[in-house]
Parts: sequence; structure tokens; C-alpha cells
Amino acid sequence: MTVAAIRADRVGVRFQFDREGRVTTPTLARIRRHVSEVWGLRDVSFSVGPGEGIALIGPSGSGKTTLLRVISGVFAPDAGALRVDGRVGSLLSVKAGLLPTLTGRENAQLLGVLGGLTGASASGSLGAVQAESRLGDAFERPVSAYSQGMRARLGFAVAIQLEPRILLLDEVHEALDHEFRNEVERVAQLILAAGGIVVAAGHDHEMLARLSTRALLLRGGRIEEDGEFASVRADYVNEP
Repeated sequence: MTVAAIRADRVGVRFQFDREGRVTTPTLARIRRHVSEVWGLRDVSFSVGPGEGIALIGPSGSGKTTLLRVISGVFAPDAGALRVDGRVGSLLSVKAGLLPTLTGRENAQLLGVLGGLTGASASGSLGAVQAESRLGDAFERPVSAYSQGMRARLGFAVAIQLEPRILLLDEVHEALDHEFRNEVERVAQLILAAGGIVVAAGHDHEMLARLSTRALLLRGGRIEEDGEFASVRADYVNEP
């Protein structure tokens, strides 16, 4: 079994915007004028080992979600280096990569294959996804008719079928109903107990405390503090 580990060395992520405020690509940036540049992350360095739960805390816009997306592979670093050992499962957005015109079943199969499962394995996991997501008959309906909570449950149910060694949770899990949030915590604790890694971001510090012994405080795209969860949280919430 792969030993779970994350190592970031001076990671930076850069966003470019055109004059209408739209995110642009390097190719379009050469065509469009008045392009501005913002670093979503800058000089971010840390390492995480097996069995470690890490909380990302900080104000909105501090870089928490961007860092999770870099770890998940959604964004590639524009500077520095990142190494991630172990299969990653994530719940990073309400949409969770879902295609609204497809049914829950069809999305589950597609996400399973994109996550690394074979077609046969993805098909074989659909019953478990339906049960875990607790969508009932809605599993056969287009995702466009789903609530935010239903979409999040589907995305999470697919993620755990990948048997991740690293679980990433953004604050979207805070929108889930109480019962399903308990299920998310249960799965996270099992991953930690098996020597995996959980990285969670959000504003529900009580939940983060149950999953994490360590916290990274982000501000302006940089790590301002890295230490024991209670201490870092106290520094953050007691700031003037």
C-alpha cells in the first residue's frame, strides 16, 4: 500500500484577469490587453505524513481552496514543486465536476472512471454510490434537479469508492445535513486510522478540531502560521 504523503516546496499559483475581471489563460493574455495578475498562493511550503489530519484556516480569499485544488491536481503550480503520494479523494465544490444534464448514476460512473477506476469497477460501484449518497430514486434523475446538498453527497459517495489515501474537504461539507456530515467525519477518521491523510478547510472549527491536530493559517496566499491546531486557531480567532 502506498504511504500517504504531501510535500509542497515554495508552491505558487498565479491567476491572470482581463480588464472585465475574467480569468484568462496565458495564450489569451497575449491577445487581450490590460491583463492583471494575482498570486493565489505564494511560497507555500509544508509537508504532511501518514495518519496526519491538517486543518486549513483563515479568512475568505486567503488561499485555502486554491491550495486544496493544487493538492487534488485541479491546478498545477506556477512556481515551486508539489509531490503527492497516494490516491486522492476530494469534496471541493458543490458541483464536484458533475454534468447537470446527466443523471446521478451517469455522473457517478463518469467520475469513477475519471478518478482512476476501470469501466467495470466504476459500474460495479454504482450500487454502493447510490446507497452511500442516500439519493434514492433521485439517483436516476438529472443532476440539474439536485439541491446543493444532494450534489455534495453524490460527489462524496463517488470519492470514497476510489478508496483514497488522501481525503480533501473544502467548506462545502458544512452545507450538508447533520446526519451526512457525521458520515463524512466517520470516513475521514477511518482514513486517518489506516495511515492516510485528511486536509480540511472551513469555518466550522469544532469539526476541524475533531479531524485535525495541526493547522495551517493562510492569509494573502501565504502560510502565516503552522502548528498545533488549538494554538493556531486561538491566534486566528483572537486577532484584533
